[in-house]
Amino acid sequence: MGFVKDNFEVLDSIARCISCQFGPNCEVVLHDLTLPYDQTIVAIYNGHVTGREIGGGGTNAGLEILRGTAMPEDQYGYINYTKDGRTLRTSSKYFRGEDGRVEGSLCINLDITGLLIGEAAMRALGGHGAETNTKEVFTSNVDELLDLMMQDAVQSTGKQLSMLTKEDKVAVVRYLDEKGAFLIKKSAEKVADFLGISRFTVYNYLNEPQ
Repeated sequence: MGFVKDNFEVLDSIARCISCQFGPNCEVVLHDLTLPYDQTIVAIYNGHVTGREIGGGGTNAGLEILRGTAMPEDQYGYINYTKDGRTLRTSSKYFRGEDGRVEGSLCINLDITGLLIGEAAMRALGGHGAETNTKEVFTSNVDELLDLMMQDAVQSTGKQLSMLTKEDKVAVVRYLDEKGAFLIKKSAEKVADFLGISRFTVYNYLNEPQ
């Protein structure tokens, strides 16, 4: 059936245990990555942290892993941001099936915004600098995630959407492909509408030699 389905009760109980330990600011999410990407969340606690719920989808990081452009390595204690600017301390554990392919993940997102406000006040008094962080996108649904990915793709060209040449649009499509955007259902149609081209043209861009 799959690692997450076969072990759902124990994984769900672990997720609940972690969320109870760290309280309402700690979101714990169990993903079944054998499901369609807009429906991978099979268990979630304190979903208000990122605005997600059971039956929802994953983040851009998961898309890149499924696309094969990012290695599925467990990561602990890295920094992310919600779309409304709150700061999360995140850990991600991946589960593999018997064939070695990634089939699921358990993600912990602890909202540390309040702690950082207090820390910033202490740093100001002590004269210490700030740190740099990495980026992962949390949204309430995959349509919103695709919208943000398309905006990032256009920004990567250094131009406004209305100023893109054919070469720029090819670059945008390839950027989105590398990020796993086309794993999202009906994404080709949405990308085509966004760029003002046909779905057929999107597929042609994907198949053009680099």
